[in-house]
Amino acid sequence: MSARFGDAAVRLSGLAAQLLGWRPHEFWAATPAELSASLAPLHSGSGGSLDRATFNNMMEQDHGNLR
Repeated sequence: MSARFGDAAVRLSGLAAQLLGWRPHEFWAATPAELSASLAPLHSGSGGSLDRATFNNMMEQDHGNLR
């Protein structure tokens, strides 16, 4: 596992835990599409799909909470 992937996984698992109440095994069992669909209703209230820019913004905002 590369450091870049590991760092992203830590951030995403933190988001899944905080926003969705997922435990680690639930995060690791989910596909990227399932994670995206689960987070989609949380952004902008639009109900649309989660785009890359919004996803990156969410990760940047939460990054400080995971340290």
